[in-house]
Amino acid sequence: MQHVVVIGAGQAGASCVAKLRNGGFEGKITLIGAEPCPPYQRPPLSKGYLLGDMTLERLFLRPEAFYADQGIALKTDCCVTALDPEARVLSTTEGEVAYDELVLATGSLPRRLPAAIGGDLDGVFTVRDLADVDAMAPRFVKGAKVLIVGGGYIGLEAAAVAAKLGLEVTLVEMADRILQRVAAPETSDYFRALHEGHGVTLREGVGLERLLGEGHVTGARLSDGTEIAADFVITGVGIEPDIALAKAAGIEIDNGIKVDAQGRTTVPGIWAAGDCTSFPYRGGRIRLESVPNAIDQAEVVAENILGAGKEYIAKPWFWSDQYDVKLQIAGLNAGYDRVITRLGEGSASFWYYLGETLLAVDAANDPRGYMVGKRLIEAGKSPDPALVADSQTDLKALLKP
Repeated sequence: MQHVVVIGAGQAGASCVAKLRNGGFEGKITLIGAEPCPPYQRPPLSKGYLLGDMTLERLFLRPEAFYADQGIALKTDCCVTALDPEARVLSTTEGEVAYDELVLATGSLPRRLPAAIGGDLDGVFTVRDLADVDAMAPRFVKGAKVLIVGGGYIGLEAAAVAAKLGLEVTLVEMADRILQRVAAPETSDYFRALHEGHGVTLREGVGLERLLGEGHVTGARLSDGTEIAADFVITGVGIEPDIALAKAAGIEIDNGIKVDAQGRTTVPGIWAAGDCTSFPYRGGRIRLESVPNAIDQAEVVAENILGAGKEYIAKPWFWSDQYDVKLQIAGLNAGYDRVITRLGEGSASFWYYLGETLLAVDAANDPRGYMVGKRLIEAGKSPDPALVADSQTDLKALLKP
């Protein structure tokens, strides 16, 4: 094995190449990224970076010099246009690149509003990469009117930044409540109160009929017939795995690039990691859109390229920062049948159960609840819900055998 190529210079790609070199690989490593800068953190884009609290250099996952120092060829502003699995050759905007082992870390792409309803008007933005945020940042002027379409975490984080900077914020969510796809009503209620307390107008259960304007967006007509003015629009209506290259190369797709427990795709010599993959999990298959998954899965892939034969066991956790609230989530709540609420001084946590089994925890400004919940879930332990609900219970005591 002489040359490992990684496509996608995001969190997964950067983690993979670093682990390869750290794991003793002495061959050639090439990391290809479509963006013009080194790998960087995406979560702060819609938080600290947009607020102006974080510089570009602080976004970088590693200093730019790291890659050259480690003998990693970093190709930025370079797009892969085709993949020939039989010849093991990539076609790129900088010419052909041959590989011995290939890792697809292509990440995900934001869903965009259709052009037919005004999605291509000037002033309509997504929040996915550095270019998106740099383009919208000048619009964040006190008193400006912003419409946010989508009440998931990305939309709510953007709403929080806009409200903190003094903009007039309206958020539209077509589902019955914000966070409906990812959280319980209790968590939705908590964040609804938080945003309304900061002056955000939430319109739940109302869809977007179309954006208004000639050339530049000026407002929106909603599904209930009302019209609202907007100086610009941010859409947060979900993401999709970037599978185009893999699909064209004949790699099997199953809610993302299908990989086995070790990160292999269905084509020899090609691996995949991060947002773009679906992988085995507890008898089924899942795709996780999170930084921890991107890092951990990519590192396991790197180890397996070096012959470790190691299976990736996901330990899902996520976070979101909104105003002065840090939400930390442990586990996956799919299939829950009840939620136990635990309130503290300036904190709250919501514990998801299926029967007597603890599935997940949403912890708002409750680092202890998050830490204990995460350790319990990973250990396969489920405390008595009555103990969790009792604010007098010492949570750390729940970890004892």
